[in-house]
Amino acid sequence: MQAFVYESGRLFAEGVAVEDLARRYGTPLYVYSRNHLRERYRAIVSAMAEMKPLVCYSVKANSNAAVIKTLVDEGSGFDIVSGGELFRALRAGADANKIVYAGVGKTRDEIEYALRERIGFFTVESESEAARISECARHLGIPGRIAFRVNPDVDPQTHKYISTGKKENKFGLDLERVVKAYEMAAALPGLEIAGLHLHIGSQILSADPFGQALRKIKEMCLALKAKYPTFRTIDIGGGLGIDYKADQQALDPAVYAAAVMPLLRELDLKVVMEPGRSIVGNAGILVCRVQVVKASHFKTFIVVDAGMNDLIRPSLYQAHHEIKAVTETSKTVMGDLVGPICESGDFLAQDRELPDVKEGDLMAAFSAGAYGFAMSSNYNSRPRAAEVMVDGNDAYLIRRRETWEDIVRGESIP
Repeated sequence: MQAFVYESGRLFAEGVAVEDLARRYGTPLYVYSRNHLRERYRAIVSAMAEMKPLVCYSVKANSNAAVIKTLVDEGSGFDIVSGGELFRALRAGADANKIVYAGVGKTRDEIEYALRERIGFFTVESESEAARISECARHLGIPGRIAFRVNPDVDPQTHKYISTGKKENKFGLDLERVVKAYEMAAALPGLEIAGLHLHIGSQILSADPFGQALRKIKEMCLALKAKYPTFRTIDIGGGLGIDYKADQQALDPAVYAAAVMPLLRELDLKVVMEPGRSIVGNAGILVCRVQVVKASHFKTFIVVDAGMNDLIRPSLYQAHHEIKAVTETSKTVMGDLVGPICESGDFLAQDRELPDVKEGDLMAAFSAGAYGFAMSSNYNSRPRAAEVMVDGNDAYLIRRRETWEDIVRGESIP
């Protein structure tokens, strides 16, 4: 489904006019479509139905409780990378046994928290981490289920900052080293070898790298399965890309499934998946209001009340977000869409054909549901935006706008 469409020249989020949401809740404002979340989750489950996968939504993409609860109600598991994300998932009603815990720097406190909650398994990034989990498991008397993360040295053909499966990336162990790591872990008390984890990157638009990665680890995976009786799971990660640009083609879950299914049949293991962006990315927009239109001989600057602290992806990744006026217009200007942050890198779009707007008009950055609010900050002492979820004709405030008092809460003056 298309979550955001124009009707009679007005932008709607499902059945609610975006301008009405901005009037009611102010700007900057994140707006999410609940039915888009449901539809994308179901599309992945349907495409992979033969394997009956445990689909673990990647909480880091968007960690709002309403988003998590929507997916809990769909039967989703959750991929987490911190104790805070575990807390969020459990608070929203997640089944701890359907939670997998990734990340390269888990602390002892986080590991013990996860053990006490009886999560599904830990994705383990190094031998020393396996030893740390063993110590924590022995201390608590609770078995630690682990799956080493293998780095297959496959180029995912994505931005270098979100590539995770090449040999120069910090994630996982190479093929030879991971076999030895399992031998080491098998001798440690308190550990159970649950399976293998594989994740090569994010925003991947071709199915080929996924198939290539599975082919590289197939024989090793079969050998590990034969050697360790508890080795029953293959976690194939996430990374399915979405269409940020009008001329991009999102990776269809059915195309992805066709590339990985033959190899997964041969492995005959329980399949875990970790989609994030592909579920929530196009479920959200960031709505902002024009403050100033500043034209020069060189270009036009449209200054809005949302900045890099609200949506950092354009500054950090040189990411493209489609920019549209909330009241539809065919007129355009060439220029930059910038925010109020005191940085030259504060922009939502650069050297782009933008809607021709005036002060007071509303604009929207599309495909902002993933890594939008989740990566936002209080830089320049700016309160973080409000978040709203639309479900049909109903709208719900799922996070109130921060106040100046919220910004300084927790500080003290000695």
